[in-house]
Parts: sequence; C-alpha cells; structure tokens
Amino acid sequence: MNYTSRASCRNAFSLMELMIVIIILGLLASLVLPNLMGKGEEAKQKLVCVQMKGIAETLKMFKLDNGVYPSTEEGLQALITNPSEEDYPSYAPSAYLDGKKLPKDSWKKEFIYINKGNEFDLISLGADRKEGGEDEGKDIRFSECKF
Repeated sequence: MNYTSRASCRNAFSLMELMIVIIILGLLASLVLPNLMGKGEEAKQKLVCVQMKGIAETLKMFKLDNGVYPSTEEGLQALITNPSEEDYPSYAPSAYLDGKKLPKDSWKKEFIYINKGNEFDLISLGADRKEGGEDEGKDIRFSECKF
C-alpha cells in the first residue's frame, strides 16, 4: 500500500468521531439554551423602563412649563394636545410628544398614567396585558424601575 491509497482511506470521519462530535454539540446546547430562554421578555421589560424614563422626562418638561403635571383624567394625551388653554396658557407651541399617537409599551398597549400631585407613576400591564400578574406577566411601574 502506497501513501496515496492510505490517504484515500482516511478522508471520511469514523462513526465514533461523529458520535463524539454530536455528544459535544448536545452538551453545549444543553448548557447554553437554558440561559438564553426568557431573555426576550427580560429585554422587553427593560425596554419598557427606558420608554417610561423618556415619558417621565417629557412630563417633567410639561410641569416646568405649566406648574403641574397633567391630571390623571387628562392623561398622557395632554403631552400631544393642550387639554385646556385656560388651565395651561404656557403649553409648548409644538406640544411635548411628536406625532399624534401615544407611545406604547413592548406589548403594543398604551401606558397607564397616574397623577399623584407632585409626583406621578407610569404603568405597563406587562406581557399578560392584564392588571396584576406574576413573573413575565407582572405589571411594570416606573416607580420600581432601576436606572
């Protein structure tokens, strides 16, 4: 047997080598996949907090111009159109939010705004889109977001 005939016998993987590679890939997948699962919902929750921070800054600009936050009844709509020229004569000429639609959370629902006098809270109902909930479905409150 010369060198070329030996090399042609060694061009393919043996069944044992293939089994070892498959086992190694399976072990890697079993270690990595559980860490990646659920990261999508966690990212959405963090994005909601970032969105709320932007809305909070806009609400602070509203208060700076008008002396008060919009009432709970006026809601975030007050950032798009002046609810009362009589109550808010210093309302910004170009409004506070661009566009004609209110911002929505990661699950395509509008934020809930609650005026608490000199403070406010913003709430997203979370992945379950219902009040309350646990884990991924729990409500997200601006007052509980960590920045």
